[in-house]
Amino acid sequence: MEYLSRMTLRPFHLAFPVHDLAAARAFYGDTLGCPEGRSSDTWIDFDLFGHQIVAHLAAAKPVAVENAVDGHDVPVPHFGVVLTMADWRALADRVAAAGIGFGIEPHIRFVGQPGEQATMFFRDPSGNALEFKAFADDAQLFAT
Repeated sequence: MEYLSRMTLRPFHLAFPVHDLAAARAFYGDTLGCPEGRSSDTWIDFDLFGHQIVAHLAAAKPVAVENAVDGHDVPVPHFGVVLTMADWRALADRVAAAGIGFGIEPHIRFVGQPGEQATMFFRDPSGNALEFKAFADDAQLFAT
């Protein structure tokens, strides 16, 4: 398959476990501002900055593994979206105002190096780790 550029980038789909749909609805819908799509008694679709994520009611618990990255212990697995810098700052403010603790506070990673980026980590009510990042220069996304 030919590599797809950002101009043809399509939304991704991610299904993940949650232990409480009402808590997921409040966190993703109210706190993060994700519009809700279809739902049932066991799952909810959310629009996460144009991408489809689906919270599925399940007993699974996230695995607690961390990897060292630029002086921080990054939770694995995690998911999120690369935002514009303005959207990243607005989300950081929104999360902080909601009283959600950051696993890794909003900061700039790889300062002065290829791939310099703003990043932050926090967890949803089910313990799923999320990372949101932004680049001053989007060309740095895959910089080596």
